[in-house]
Amino acid sequence: MTDTPLILWIRRDLRLADHPALAEAAATGRPVIPVFVLDEVVEGYGAAPKWRLGEGLAAHARALEGIGSRLILRRGPALPVLRALVAETGAGAVWWQRLYDPAAQARDTAVKAALKAEGVEARSFAGALLFEPWEVETGQGGFYKVYTPFWNAVKGRDPGLPAAPPKALRPPEAWPASDRLQDWALGAGMRRGAEVVAKHACVGEARALARLDAFLGTRVQDYRAARDFPGREATSGLSENLAWGEIGPRSIWQGGMRALHAGAAGAEHFLKELVWREFAAHLMQHSPELASRNWREGWDDFPWRGNSDAAERWRRGMTGEPFVDAAMREMYVTGTMHNRARMIAASYLTKHLMTDWRLGLAWFEDCLIDWDPASNAMGWQWVAGSGPDAAPYFRVFNPAGQADKFDPDRAYRDRWIAEGQARPPQTALDFFAACPEAWGLSPGQRYPAPVISLAEGRARALAAYAGHKS
Repeated sequence: MTDTPLILWIRRDLRLADHPALAEAAATGRPVIPVFVLDEVVEGYGAAPKWRLGEGLAAHARALEGIGSRLILRRGPALPVLRALVAETGAGAVWWQRLYDPAAQARDTAVKAALKAEGVEARSFAGALLFEPWEVETGQGGFYKVYTPFWNAVKGRDPGLPAAPPKALRPPEAWPASDRLQDWALGAGMRRGAEVVAKHACVGEARALARLDAFLGTRVQDYRAARDFPGREATSGLSENLAWGEIGPRSIWQGGMRALHAGAAGAEHFLKELVWREFAAHLMQHSPELASRNWREGWDDFPWRGNSDAAERWRRGMTGEPFVDAAMREMYVTGTMHNRARMIAASYLTKHLMTDWRLGLAWFEDCLIDWDPASNAMGWQWVAGSGPDAAPYFRVFNPAGQADKFDPDRAYRDRWIAEGQARPPQTALDFFAACPEAWGLSPGQRYPAPVISLAEGRARALAAYAGHKS
């Protein structure tokens, strides 16, 4: 079997280090054929995730070439494509790293069953999470539905050291044919926005590891105190790289633990945020409906509004609430959004505008380069009040009050909103270069009046929530 090729099916795991499946494949001594399939799941990604995936694939292909390998690209439904590759290469096995969202799990379950029935070894590996969802249980044997007990259950566990990157991968005697990445045009949906977002993206494993080192060497000390201030450079930015597996969670955990043991004041809170991501994935594994239905019982009759002119103004960053609009514009320019700003933007849509959280979830899915199915779903349901460990229904974030508290010098709002500034920064101007031309927006226009007064929006939301609870 040592000469029988092994197909390593690459998905959202674009790295060499901290990659158990890759490390074990290299250790077998067999020829390894890394393959990425633009399949039925990936075809459903939004515009920004698809663009960012393309950038990540290009970087990962270069990394594989550095260890004597290459990345084979194929397009089509996963099972027929993998079957064809097995037939072409004589491969005896297909290995991959697990994913936990419903679409990926349905695909992977079908692929594994079919390949095994045909005599091909089909094997899935851990690697995307610190702990597999079935490894963390309550005392009663169920899954955790509240974050704090989940954190307490895992904070003392050792997830192990990250696997070292292989120095080389044995190539097959002949490489199968590959599509050309540029022919896939993964960035087509971004249109003119791709050039703007590209200035802010941090692509590839090498840059992800450097980003972690820079954060741990400087900002982690003040992380807990400063992370909620979006105008400051206080966070790690690693959500983008974690989303595409350009860095593994064990690498981050071990780095954070070293900082904690060295006395960095913000290190534990940084680790808690990593575990919040873990919590979201565990919930999605046990509650696949998280991204499509109200998680809490009794919420299906809540009077959410559907699409509307107000929701469109939210999408365009033109609500007249500067903190909300700054958040939306940051997303169009950078492909990401500060976490505090995400909460404010989501609360405004679901509470002040009484709009269904699924509308916001879908928009973020289309616009975020750090889009993660579980984190996105849990975040929206948490803010809306319908999800696990949800914010209380009466918590309605006031964008103006939040701005006073977390952006007192207007650094964040001025960075992203050009209107009214005599000399707006390039970041604010770039919004008008990145947003769809069809919106007809320009920096010289007058900033809009609010869609609804904050007091009126809050009162309307509280009345709806109270009526729903009665």
